[in-house]
Amino acid sequence: KANYFSKFSKAPVICKLVGRKVLDGVGQPTLEVEIYCTVKNYEKRICSTVMSSHSQIPENALPEKTEADEKERSDSVNTAVEWVNESLNMMLRDLKPTDQCTVDKMLGEYFTKKVEEKKGIQKQEEEEAEATLALTSCNPSATALPGKKKAANPGKKVAVAERTIPPAEPVESVLCGSLAIGGASLAIAKAGATISRIPLYLHIALLKCNQDSPKEITLPLPMVTLLNCEKISPSKLKLVKEVMLIPPVQLSLKQGIERVLDIQKEMMRLLEPPGKALLLLFHFQPQALKRISHLGCLITGCDNLEQPLLLMQTACNNVGLELGTDMHLAINCAAHELMDYVKGKYEILTGTFKRPDEMVDMYVELINKFPFIIALIDPLRKEDRQQWNHICCALGSKCYLIAEDAATYISKLKIDQNINIPTCSGVVLKYINQTRVSDLIELTGLLDGQRHITILGSPDGESSDDSLVDLAVGLGARFIKLGGLSRGERVTKYNRLLAIEEEL
Repeated sequence: KANYFSKFSKAPVICKLVGRKVLDGVGQPTLEVEIYCTVKNYEKRICSTVMSSHSQIPENALPEKTEADEKERSDSVNTAVEWVNESLNMMLRDLKPTDQCTVDKMLGEYFTKKVEEKKGIQKQEEEEAEATLALTSCNPSATALPGKKKAANPGKKVAVAERTIPPAEPVESVLCGSLAIGGASLAIAKAGATISRIPLYLHIALLKCNQDSPKEITLPLPMVTLLNCEKISPSKLKLVKEVMLIPPVQLSLKQGIERVLDIQKEMMRLLEPPGKALLLLFHFQPQALKRISHLGCLITGCDNLEQPLLLMQTACNNVGLELGTDMHLAINCAAHELMDYVKGKYEILTGTFKRPDEMVDMYVELINKFPFIIALIDPLRKEDRQQWNHICCALGSKCYLIAEDAATYISKLKIDQNINIPTCSGVVLKYINQTRVSDLIELTGLLDGQRHITILGSPDGESSDDSLVDLAVGLGARFIKLGGLSRGERVTKYNRLLAIEEEL
């Protein structure tokens, strides 16, 4: 009887959003959003989501730059908590959590308003600064001239480099508090799935198919990071950031993960000091460090580009697996971190520099020598568009050429819809800042239409929230890039992937 009457009750509506400051997997502050709904006249906590924080500070950044970034992040989280508890809490009250489109539209409008406010404040500050400058310029200080001269020298150097390479595009500014938009959108999606009593991945798939049942739900292939190559001295190799394993498509996810774990175990044995086996094999001893990277994998240092690849080959052979058949490799080159703007060249090894066109020749040689590499991520900066075209012509049929940092920002991709710049096989999408669930649905539809592959990627500052996996499955991503098989915030996502495989 109780069940009979319950179907006449009002559909659950949002009654409260709660934002709070929590810590992510690397101890950095981030945002948690909790959703409460009115269900059969009672206030009930439905779900919560924790956002991942995305740092674009390179490994070799100066301490003051890192310090400034940490302060900025803390301010941004505090602002996001304020937005969720005040404005968004009022704005989204009484809406149905299943109405994702309406919620995301309102969140987008709110964000646009905040951006306009920020621009207004900046304009006012600039005008005030100009007025102050006009007053002080009547009394030029004695130190003004030497200061100007000093600033001119580095400018000249850069100008020489800029004639040969396109300058770096300005980093898209992240609005303080933008985490609140992404956090609220994802939390609503989670609440919608909970209220509908379906898994989040199915809820996302239904949203993408406009509520038609999806034809087939497939799992993305995992890109599992096994090595994080450190770029600091005494290691010489700078070009490789991550070496990743991709299991063959015919294996189940469970079998693929088991294979990766076998290779990882063997890799740890090979890197055990004194590593005599490696000394005999390759006449080199990698700087084996018994440390786990924040990416959840082993950290090592190498002296040339072939060493990590030979190391992987040896580990696979030792456990009876053949690269190219039983397992594939992907390399995250993170080329944008290597550009020396004074020389206008990439520093691939300590003291070894290559022009963008020489980089293309080097990659062609590498893939010809190691055909088991099936993906290169960020082999060039996004600004080197001509070279992206060249590398795609030369290697497009042999391996995937993926843009991660080289991809245009999600907000710009949506406006321009010009994913072909730079030309690439696919894009790594990350759920960060003001990204909304609707944005990802729209973009993956766009990528599918242009026959690009979608990869859902884990940011550096990952949280233990496993929603990213459901997003990847629901959106039909080809790959998922989660880091290594260590650290709780990484492993929890692999466990979620395994659980979804069982369900399907």
